[in-house]
Amino acid sequence: MTPDAYTYLTIAITSDERPRVNVGFYTPGLRADVRKLESGRPYLVLESDEAYVSVSTTGAGPATANDVETARRIFDAAARYLADCERMHAEQVADSDQLALPVVGETAA
Repeated sequence: MTPDAYTYLTIAITSDERPRVNVGFYTPGLRADVRKLESGRPYLVLESDEAYVSVSTTGAGPATANDVETARRIFDAAARYLADCERMHAEQVADSDQLALPVVGETAA
């Protein structure tokens, strides 16, 4: 059984800290894209029907060396996420194939 899809949002505000916003996407309806403003400034978008998150350059200005490093870390993290998802999917397919095989000594109907 597959759990229902959802998007999760929390906001924590304490008197001695800056607010912290957490968004969790657990939906097959997640969309990831890179868009550009007329100025040419790129921004990364993660969105579902329930939430929209964007990441862009510092202060929405020109790209800094730190912005390039942040983009590289996002790229590396996305590559690791892809590899883990591919591995999990392959294991699940292999497991379901094993369940579909007839038991030794049994004949298929």
